[in-house]
Amino acid sequence: MADSNQHITAQTIATYEQTASSFWEGTRDHDVSQNIEALLHAIGGDGPHKILDLGCGPGRDLMDFKKRGHIAVGLDGCTRFCEMARAHSGSEVWEQNFLSLQLPDKAFDGVFANATLFHVPRNELPRVLSELRACLRPNGVLFSSNPRGNDQEGWNGDRYGSYHTLESWGRFLADVGFEPISHYYRPTGLPCEQQPWLASTWRRIETT
Repeated sequence: MADSNQHITAQTIATYEQTASSFWEGTRDHDVSQNIEALLHAIGGDGPHKILDLGCGPGRDLMDFKKRGHIAVGLDGCTRFCEMARAHSGSEVWEQNFLSLQLPDKAFDGVFANATLFHVPRNELPRVLSELRACLRPNGVLFSSNPRGNDQEGWNGDRYGSYHTLESWGRFLADVGFEPISHYYRPTGLPCEQQPWLASTWRRIETT
């Protein structure tokens, strides 16, 4: 299964490599300020906070965090995205595959995972979430936004996705040492059936 998961991730990253420029043009003006503010509100205080932008893509949100006075480090598995993110934001950006993370211990106040963690196969998710928890400082916050579903996973074109209900997503987080803060569906102002994105914030709890 490990080899299969590596293939899944490699194929998904390769698709982003091939479409990096069009992805930037198509997403650079997306307004995700609600998500950024949800993370910062959950962290609390004035900062500056140190944020890991997990799956930073071409750097749109890195620029926003920087404008708000915070210290943001990007991480992405796509070489082209990392190059673009460094150029657009001037921030430090790490090229790492989500299935082979090498993160410093207790280094961040928050992790911003906007439209990224759904690419992690379900059987790898507990390990990946545990690694994210370990990189957070005590009481640090994980923000995630994923396309919601009924706990199915598989290919959507050339990209792999895992689509969780709120209940199953919550179990994954609780099992590795997070407690829920809040959740909401996006885009705002629409009927539930027209809100495909589940956004949530989670606090690292200290286990004995």
